[in-house]
Amino acid sequence: MSSNELSSINTKYCSSLTQYVRRKTTVVTIGNVPMGGDNPIRLQSMTTVDTMDTLGSVEQIIRMVDAGCEYVRVTAPSVKEAQNLAEIKKELLKRGYNVPLVADIHFTPNAAELAAKIVEKVRINPGNYADKKKFEQIDYTDESYQEELERIREKFVPLVKICKEYGTAMRIGTNHGSLSDRILSRYGDTPLGMVESALEFLRICEDLEYYNIVISMKASNTQVMVQAYRLLVQKLEEEGLRPYPLHLGVTEAGEAEDGRIKSAVGIGTLLEDGLGDTVRVSLTEAPEFEIPVAAKLVDRYQNRNNHKAIPFVEKNPINPYAYKRRQTTDVHTIGGTNVPRVIADFSQVENLDVQDLKSIGHFYLPALDKWSMNDLGADFIYTGHQKAPFMLPNGLKEIVDADTWKILPDQTHVYPLFAARWYKTDVVKHPKLNFVLADIEDIDEKLLLCLASDPTVVLILESFNEHAMAELRRSFITLLNREIKTPVLIKRAYKHKNEEALFLAASTDVGGLLVDGLGDGVFLSTSKTTPTDKTTLLTNLKALNNLAFGILQAARTRMTKTEYISCPSCGRTLFDLQETTAMIRKRTDHLKGVKIGIMGCIVNGPGEMADADYGYVGVGKDKIALYRGQTVVNKAVPSDRAVDELINIIKEDGKWLEPVVSEFV
Repeated sequence: MSSNELSSINTKYCSSLTQYVRRKTTVVTIGNVPMGGDNPIRLQSMTTVDTMDTLGSVEQIIRMVDAGCEYVRVTAPSVKEAQNLAEIKKELLKRGYNVPLVADIHFTPNAAELAAKIVEKVRINPGNYADKKKFEQIDYTDESYQEELERIREKFVPLVKICKEYGTAMRIGTNHGSLSDRILSRYGDTPLGMVESALEFLRICEDLEYYNIVISMKASNTQVMVQAYRLLVQKLEEEGLRPYPLHLGVTEAGEAEDGRIKSAVGIGTLLEDGLGDTVRVSLTEAPEFEIPVAAKLVDRYQNRNNHKAIPFVEKNPINPYAYKRRQTTDVHTIGGTNVPRVIADFSQVENLDVQDLKSIGHFYLPALDKWSMNDLGADFIYTGHQKAPFMLPNGLKEIVDADTWKILPDQTHVYPLFAARWYKTDVVKHPKLNFVLADIEDIDEKLLLCLASDPTVVLILESFNEHAMAELRRSFITLLNREIKTPVLIKRAYKHKNEEALFLAASTDVGGLLVDGLGDGVFLSTSKTTPTDKTTLLTNLKALNNLAFGILQAARTRMTKTEYISCPSCGRTLFDLQETTAMIRKRTDHLKGVKIGIMGCIVNGPGEMADADYGYVGVGKDKIALYRGQTVVNKAVPSDRAVDELINIIKEDGKWLEPVVSEFV
């Protein structure tokens, strides 16, 4: 793509790269809770109880609604479940709950047509509504491809007509992992393929003058997800289609902290640019626990349009539809082709001791008089005005304030951090590595010239703007447009007392930059105004260090641990997902960089695992199918042997490592 082509399309996915403006969309009627337009960003989730269990479904829906859920999705894999939606709805109304229900449909048009007469909205997946996925490469001519589109139209039109007649809304929900063979054959496994998959169905709806539509572009890969949503918005405008509301979600995000971090990286990045009209956070947990997480993500934008002004972007050098890491020089293991680095902030820790470094993954073993490090070992510590009173392990380097560094007897193995205003003067610097702390107001002509001419400098970029991600991105754009290749570490300090809120905010602010290839490292800290004792400080440091590595992993920029692509469970699930995920994690979480998909049913099977290396998929009562990539290796393993068999497959591929029994925690 040429620079002229890029500059002509790269801002169409949002109103502004610097001013928070929520995208103006059409209003979709979903029962008595409309979506889009000036309506709030809605919260939703999905039941996990068997849809045929009417009372169980109703009880769970009530818990979800009481937690703040505004739309409830219920699976309808066949006609019998679709029919039972009427009983669920009847019981809910009897108990005083009139929440809009959404029928989730895969493979079964007849179930969708029935459900559309009962509930307020149906969700169809264009990858499998009219197609059966066989993972076959097919060479289509334009004529044969058009014939396929006519076949799809024939299957899809009856549902559209019913929705139009009954006033039922529809979500056209593309999933990265379930693109049809037809789409994959023509467009490949790409964001463009995801968008075209939805547009094929959307064009049919528009031909029939049916517009009560929401669209989603879900993926477990946050880079792909963000690119697909952006490209969808651009394509809608390019084709002159309506600005339909967007349903945001990272599919199969996982559980606990990792699931929250990954969801925030994907969903938060889009919310930052004003995209999104409803949010579903997909965690491998009870659905009522998803709602508070979604609410915290959305609540950050309640008054965001009042943020401090950020300079307008005249030329955006970033391609928002494909990942490319910003090209930087290699400065003493930072930048270039090095993985992004992690800095831990020890500046508030007094009387630093060797055992304090356990909080950031470095362990001193007195009996052996040596150091050990785990996969989440930080790369640098910042100690501020003090220097560590002991020799650090080889895998860890120290940064101190420049005025402290100047008076050290040994300046070789410690690196100075300069405030931008002092760095711009003629100061004594380290011959190999210097850090400069700056925000957007420090980035003037003099600083840019200094950065461009100094091969020893790494910029630590921070923001105090409420619209922090956009302001930080604006500074990166300045560096890109000036072709300055100085490595940049992203620094954010937070005042959040709630750990979950902090995790979501940091994952959004930092992850939103990383998915666009911006940033050579992460530097997280809490506000220095927070009074804490040393034990609490070290606990916070451990959480922030794990968070930094979690963000890098979720953004697919530094893989340091096993990744679990686990679906959030639904009424189709054939085993206890939470228990099974915990069991698999216990056996495999030492396999750095390996991706394991854990899917409750064949609908969320090989396709939905997307780019997982291995898959564990429920196919029947106490029966598990095991996959290598998207190829089934064993179709029906008894569940009590399935984890052992999964490990055997990993061993066959030479990717298994025996877990190390550690002397430390």
